Amino acid sequence: MAARNVVLVHGLYCDASCWTDVIGPLLDRGLNVTAVQNSLKNFGEALADTRRVLARQEGPTVLVGHSFGGMIVTEAGADPGVSALVYVAARAPDAVEDYRAMAEAYGPPPVSAGIVYDGDEARLTKAAFLNDLVGDVPPARARLLYATQAPFHRSLLAAKTAQAAWRSKPSFYAVSAKDRAILPDLQRFMAKRMGAETVELEAGHFSPITHSDEICDLIVKATHVPLP
Repeated sequence: MAARNVVLVHGLYCDASCWTDVIGPLLDRGLNVTAVQNSLKNFGEALADTRRVLARQEGPTVLVGHSFGGMIVTEAGADPGVSALVYVAARAPDAVEDYRAMAEAYGPPPVSAGIVYDGDEARLTKAAFLNDLVGDVPPARARLLYATQAPFHRSLLAAKTAQAAWRSKPSFYAVSAKDRAILPDLQRFMAKRMGAETVELEAGHFSPITHSDEICDLIVKATHVPLP
């Protein structure tokens, strides 16, 4: 039975509205779409936010994660109702793996130099946000994204998944070849390790905005995978 449901999980620095360019076309294709609004306070809460949405779905569901949302997809994707996983320029750790240690082997991404803290609350400077995070997004849209930047709790950077759903679920990965937030070679490594069906886009980190058609096509392809 192919999936008729799609659940979208956003990452750091943004909210569920970052999926707007993907949601409309998916709805037009007759899919039931829900974008999770993550609190970005701690990993347990982020997982709970997604699991509540998954529990409301009727029938097989494709779970999609962008950026840090890949951490959530990797664990929450073990839900028996999830038929396939889609990673979009996303983290894809193994179970209990130290993602930061793995990423360090590829060198620091440019965006990391722009993280600033107010106590335990983290955000990006305007320069880092506009140049490194959303550098290929049209300028007017990029300014709107910066104005609505969602800070996150420092603890999220050290989060670890208890399980890796990609080890048992069909997986798809959209690599962003011009990414300055998660380096492209790291994305390629994670996609290859999980055996994901992979597309590579000439995109920065926010491909759901700049390459929404290609992201939609990949998600639609994942919906045709039957529930195990």
